[in-house]
Amino acid sequence: MKKILLMIFFSNFILSELVLEITQGTEDPFRAAVIKFDGEYEITTNVDQIIKNNLTRTGEFTILDNDDLLSIPNNESEIIFNDFKILNIDYLIIGNIANDYSNIKAEYQVFDIKKGSKVRSSTVFGIPNKNRQLAHYISDGIYEEITGIKGIASTKILYVTQNKEYRLVVADADGKNEQVLLESSEPIISPSWSPDSKKVAYVSFETGMAKVFIQDIASGNRELVIENSSQISSPAWSPDGKFLSLTMYQDGNAEIYILNLINKNLTRLTNHYAIDTESSWSTKGSKIMFTSGRSGSPQLYEINLRKSNAKPKRITFDGNYNAKGSYLPNNEGIVFVHRADTNFQIALKYFDENFIRPLTESQMDESPSISPNGNVIVYSIKEGGMGLLSGVTLSGAKFKLPAKEGSVREPAWSGFLR
Repeated sequence: MKKILLMIFFSNFILSELVLEITQGTEDPFRAAVIKFDGEYEITTNVDQIIKNNLTRTGEFTILDNDDLLSIPNNESEIIFNDFKILNIDYLIIGNIANDYSNIKAEYQVFDIKKGSKVRSSTVFGIPNKNRQLAHYISDGIYEEITGIKGIASTKILYVTQNKEYRLVVADADGKNEQVLLESSEPIISPSWSPDSKKVAYVSFETGMAKVFIQDIASGNRELVIENSSQISSPAWSPDGKFLSLTMYQDGNAEIYILNLINKNLTRLTNHYAIDTESSWSTKGSKIMFTSGRSGSPQLYEINLRKSNAKPKRITFDGNYNAKGSYLPNNEGIVFVHRADTNFQIALKYFDENFIRPLTESQMDESPSISPNGNVIVYSIKEGGMGLLSGVTLSGAKFKLPAKEGSVREPAWSGFLR
């Protein structure tokens, strides 16, 4: 039996730290001024920079430097709205941070410059020496107030890196604060978050064949989900966290099964001579989508779990390859890998439309994962033979997350953590 060379839980430094690169913003971004918060210089400087970075990397904001402003108000009474209207600024953010070394409290306000009024006043409590987390929470509140969409700065991304070894890594949504969950000499693929984002499932080849493990993020404890002689891959959690859908090769052919995580009972979902794989659950858990070759080329199919003896229904028809599908959180459509000619692109299809919307333009885009607010898709690409992560928002912004060393692939976005 092959063995893992090394297992590391919550390492604080690894060479593959991701480096965020904004490659394209939206056509009409919000113009905002974030005044440096009052409080201890070191804390406020750190928080200020993280908030600005979080808003900028969405591609939906242009953040003006304080040096470019006509006035620098420290509180609401000092705001001169005309000073910001002249610079065509849409929103102003001011605040303060109090630190008593056992608790840290941030208070901030968001002002709509065109309306000349305060639109949000919030208090966020944090933990000393956890400035990044505090800044992410503030960023999410600002983002939600201005865009009407929940922010994702405080969420996490799971991915696999490969240099000399394979590593399963979790990081903040901006690629910082990386922590290694597992390191192995054998491949690690298909990571998937539990609905509460406290556990992850993934495929490891450490036993010599594909097997699915579940690992607790906080403790690092892990378990093999099924002990048998079959290849098992592509785990996906049900929305209630009680089941995993899996691809199994029990009779020599890839089929979709559902595993009850409480009693370990298996239910076979598909039965066809073609390959059925890469399952995912709808938001309410009533349907499962999967990739199948039963039509002669890889296409996406869907099974309604609430109907007895339901037959798979084909849901993609454009192009000669459609695979690795995921439902949008609002259940309005699906995101998947699409090929019409020779290029593999990430594509979107709304259920009320009869056409596909390509979102990317690279030649080999794969493994899309949707943010919990449904607004951002992160995926894997290759540049110069090296794997890296890239992302696109539904509003048109684009970014890249290359590693300092090695390749990055197989991204998976956590749920909301608050």
